Amino acid sequence: MSLPTDSPPLVLEPAPKPGGLNANVVALGFVSLLMGMSSAMIYGLMPVFLVTVMGASMAAVGALEGIAEATNSFVKIFSGYISDRLGRRKPLVVMGYALSAINKLVFPLADSVAMVLFARIADRVGKGIRDAPRDALLTDITPTRSRGANFGLRLALYTVGAVIGPLFAIALMTLSDNDFRLVFWIALIPGAISVAVVIFGVTERAEPADNARRPALCRQDFSQLPAAFWWTIALTAILATARFSPAFLVLKMHHVGMDAAFVPAILAVMYVIYSASAYPFGVLADRTDRTVQLTAGIAILVSADLVLAFSNTVWMTALGAALWGLQMGVSQGLLTAVIGDNAPAHLRGTAFGLFDLAVGVATFTASAGAGLLWTVGGPAMTFVTGASLCLLALGLLMFRPAIVARAA
Repeated sequence: MSLPTDSPPLVLEPAPKPGGLNANVVALGFVSLLMGMSSAMIYGLMPVFLVTVMGASMAAVGALEGIAEATNSFVKIFSGYISDRLGRRKPLVVMGYALSAINKLVFPLADSVAMVLFARIADRVGKGIRDAPRDALLTDITPTRSRGANFGLRLALYTVGAVIGPLFAIALMTLSDNDFRLVFWIALIPGAISVAVVIFGVTERAEPADNARRPALCRQDFSQLPAAFWWTIALTAILATARFSPAFLVLKMHHVGMDAAFVPAILAVMYVIYSASAYPFGVLADRTDRTVQLTAGIAILVSADLVLAFSNTVWMTALGAALWGLQMGVSQGLLTAVIGDNAPAHLRGTAFGLFDLAVGVATFTASAGAGLLWTVGGPAMTFVTGASLCLLALGLLMFRPAIVARAA
């Protein structure tokens, strides 16, 4: 059955002021902050924990990261579609955050790589359930002219949590004589609080949805997504392949001689820059040529990869991480805003699910490949390959620059 392209979007309270920030966006930002803090406390230590305590190989770490991220992204396409069909976003957002919070109980109890893999996949399932509906919800409640700023704000608050988390992990590791499991237990607290915030801090009033009558995702839905949407997906997938998992930043810091207790500092450096830049560059994406901004972001990622490839000191590695974070701030809010701008209202959840699926497949390929490259040629080969892939993304952008044109 064909659906009209002017199906009404979800209506949420309170209504956004023209060009301003919505209270629900702020609440979602603080939810992301708390869950980001919880996750960063665990994942900032997990690669070193796996290698030094569990005895895992570099290839195994890369495969684990890739499988986890791919699982996350495959779930997103279904959760996004379900939110479109139900005409509701919040129930899936709550479910996803709750699953991730509960699953974090497994990490301090893990006694094998297999158990860590199970926990990592379950955590990513929770993230997969919540992310596409959350981003669709954010798109529903923000006008086009301020969408980059609102996505930038949520990302900025998320990255604040991702900065605080590693700093807490460092302090706890120092005070506890490198007790990994103690840090994992304490990380449960902000995760639990985030669930309460999303339940009580985000309000939703859904309009009746014609999509509820549709039995399944069909080919005609894909045809309603414009060419600009698909080009943006392709570009983002290439960038995700070039960037792979932040776990390799942690491993690089350990490789240059940083003590295990302090390796999460590399994530703090990256996320400080990401947090500081995400909102300003989100605002900029609403006001300037997005092609120029994204080109700058790709150039910064090339610089980050090259610095990380050849750095042999803590300070140079930190510089590479800072450039990595700056690239995220420049491009991530812009790309999600472009997806929101090009998705019909009744397919926004599905659109973000497809977007995240592409990123997940790319991240799986990149992380598994990065682990093998590291095993064969060390960090230099891994990061130089990432820089080379950036050139492919730049070529695609130059071939079709209109995909990121600023919305009218």
